[in-house]
Amino acid sequence: MTFLARLLGGLLLLVLFSGTVLAVDGDVVFKREGPETGTPPAVFPHWIHRIRYKCYACHPGLFGMKAGAVTITMDAIGEGKSCGTCHNGGPAAAVDTDTCNACHPGE
Repeated sequence: MTFLARLLGGLLLLVLFSGTVLAVDGDVVFKREGPETGTPPAVFPHWIHRIRYKCYACHPGLFGMKAGAVTITMDAIGEGKSCGTCHNGGPAAAVDTDTCNACHPGE
């Protein structure tokens, strides 16, 4: 294994285990609107979810096929809507104030 391959593999593992989300092609970046503009935008790792689930797991039931079709808020997530449908501690990790940087890198 070359040095470059080991370096890239190490960086990939670091990103995966650090909880930091980096936007890559295919990811969805949610621009902030309203009073919470000081919070960094959320980055949704669409490609990871797409590897694990079929499109119909989320579309069109939870999320429309067009960008911006559903307004996603922390209140809605806390109520078990949108991302909170899965990210409630059941099928996926719960969203709370200790895990902000998982979706909002830079916090």
